[in-house]
Amino acid sequence: MPEQALVVSGLQKRFGRNEVLKGIDLSLEPGSVTVLMGANGAGKSTLVKIICGYHSADGGTIELAGDNFAPKSAADAIAQGVVTVHQSIDDGVIPDLDVANNLMLDKLAEPGSGFFVREGRLRRDAQRIADSMGIDVDMKARVADLPVADRQMIAIARAMARKPQVLILDEPTSSLSATEANRLFALIDRLRDAGVSILYISHRMSDIRRIADRILCMRDGAISGVFEEQPLDYEAAVTAMLGHRMNEVDFSVENGATPVLALRSLQLNAGAQTINLTARSGEVVAVIGLLGSGKSRLAEVIYGITPAAGGEMLIDGESYQPRSVKEAVSRGVFMTPKDRGANAVVPAFDITNNMGLPFLSGFSVASFLSGRRMRTRVREMNHQLGVVCQSETDGIGTLSGGNQQKVMIARWLMEPCRVLLLDEPFQGVDIGARRDIGRHIRASAEGRATLVFMAEIDEAIEIADRIVVMNEGAIKGEHINEDIEIAALIADISGTHAGNGATVAGQTQ
Repeated sequence: MPEQALVVSGLQKRFGRNEVLKGIDLSLEPGSVTVLMGANGAGKSTLVKIICGYHSADGGTIELAGDNFAPKSAADAIAQGVVTVHQSIDDGVIPDLDVANNLMLDKLAEPGSGFFVREGRLRRDAQRIADSMGIDVDMKARVADLPVADRQMIAIARAMARKPQVLILDEPTSSLSATEANRLFALIDRLRDAGVSILYISHRMSDIRRIADRILCMRDGAISGVFEEQPLDYEAAVTAMLGHRMNEVDFSVENGATPVLALRSLQLNAGAQTINLTARSGEVVAVIGLLGSGKSRLAEVIYGITPAAGGEMLIDGESYQPRSVKEAVSRGVFMTPKDRGANAVVPAFDITNNMGLPFLSGFSVASFLSGRRMRTRVREMNHQLGVVCQSETDGIGTLSGGNQQKVMIARWLMEPCRVLLLDEPFQGVDIGARRDIGRHIRASAEGRATLVFMAEIDEAIEIADRIVVMNEGAIKGEHINEDIEIAALIADISGTHAGNGATVAGQTQ
């Protein structure tokens, strides 16, 4: 077995004038997990797409097991022994087929497999693959009907059925709960013990602490740090990824004076612990937690999508019990949803109509819409958030993901509100767009309470005055964003202990 499974030397890639990769050097060892960390826009996705055959490099070389490796397609990369499980789970499975056919699909597609499929043999072979991966699932079950974690495991098992030398996992826990993630980590342990070289892309510290043998950090298209001496220096790795210490912020923390939103003994589910929280005018509060922590449900309750199981909410001291989103908006509660593609962007509309959609009546006179007034206001918002476009009449589909996200944020900043809820506002945007969005959210925060719901610690520190941690439907800790003790914050998120500097659950200000 060669000392290095995969060696990347001086890899370069440009898209037009944009130099995305600036001479990347990395190596992967057999039987080892290398974690690749990088903020949005660092170049991780481009690097992976070159390794797995989606893009060609403009410079540099790749070697696989000592031989030159320049795949012309994803199929070519797989045939040579490099398999990628992408962040979108359904890219690795066919949802409408059952488990057995998913696991055996590549075998069935091989030349000489014949026209007729022996059902019993297919299921027995599929069961052997599942057993080798430690997967306990019905071979006859339709993949679309399975939980996210099982679909993820099947995608990885299908990848392993190809017997790869190198397995690339791109943010594999982004859709998993803590329990489901532990199942994945156990599987990764087995693959490592079997000699597979694994490149694990993530900047979730809980993942990295659990499975990393070494850490590579990327920033602005280059490798910014390599950490392989045990014990691994996680804080130094985060600093290398961000270019500054995680708990360094470039703004003055706003304490807020006037209470706007108050949650009193609020229960998200029957029998759950109660939540007590006050958000004040001018303050940005980050609500963070793992998948299943309850943060998304809390946002839905405040926005009138889901009723609370108990307790009360107040806005400006008056009772607030929204029975619908329309009622929430009428009380000055606005929200940007997590998945802009499914829940926010209207593909057939241009920038102006996408941004102005909720406030058409405000641009109308005697039932007639003033397109000029709306375009003028949209132009102003484009300028404030730095939306890169030719004009406000461009189709929304002509914009990059980051610029589409800016338009969706701008939609709910066009008009004043009392409470602004932002669910993962940085999802799917590069680091430049992330900074533009965060800067404008803070600059416009006066006169409202802003709650930002997110999963990543570095993103919360970058935007919030106060960080509230949720775990199992309750508040487990609260941290003012001044020299935060990162270890205590991580402990609150994982639910291991209260941690220094954290308040007792439910005792928020």
